[in-house]
Amino acid sequence: MSANAATPNAKSMSIIVTKGTLDWAYPPFILATTAAAMDVKVSMFFTFYGLPLLLKKLDLQISPLGKPDMAMPMMGMHMKMPNMVAMLPGVNGMATKMMKNLIKKKGVASIEDLRTAAVDSEVELIGCQMTMDLFEFKKKDMIPGIVIGGAATYMEKALKSDINLFI
Repeated sequence: MSANAATPNAKSMSIIVTKGTLDWAYPPFILATTAAAMDVKVSMFFTFYGLPLLLKKLDLQISPLGKPDMAMPMMGMHMKMPNMVAMLPGVNGMATKMMKNLIKKKGVASIEDLRTAAVDSEVELIGCQMTMDLFEFKKKDMIPGIVIGGAATYMEKALKSDINLFI
């Protein structure tokens, strides 16, 4: 056994989570839980539209508007939705349903499951105090065990981290 194999990974990672749609919720949670499984100490700082990912009840949506590269597998091919169609009423709901069905069909973990895995893996979840005040969220609205902090809290983590991600 090599010396490296006998010692745990001493690396750390901080992630700023700024988006809270269904499609943007996956990258930070997948990266955080994967890093935690590799013995990386992870902190996630949820701010602005990413903060609702810490709410007890999630109601994640997806919007194809402004995403010309969004292609969904349909009828044996990948179909892109033109921005013009994305502006029509009900399209967000349809796109959300299609994405949730695809996630389920492919056996991809839900955001709720990934969030639970992050908590179980001791990923530090930090809710931005300023954003909570701005959008009038209360700590009681959030999942248990989160830390409330501001930009200085994030900076303290980021300055010591080996990896910093902005998602």
